[in-house]
Amino acid sequence: MNGTNRADIKVGLTVAIVLKQDQRSGKLTQGTVQKLLTNSPNHPHGIKVRLTDGAVGRVKEIL
Repeated sequence: MNGTNRADIKVGLTVAIVLKQDQRSGKLTQGTVQKLLTNSPNHPHGIKVRLTDGAVGRVKEIL
């Protein structure tokens, strides 16, 4: 499942995100969603979230 629909992502889910500095390489960072930062119902590059460790990025995969 990809992370382009806000309805699919809930606080507490484990996801893989791409951080801003990793967008060129595509390196993914795994973590647990703490907060959803994108307000629109969908986003073509992924919904932006904050993980429990403070990392902010766009969801690429829901694990």
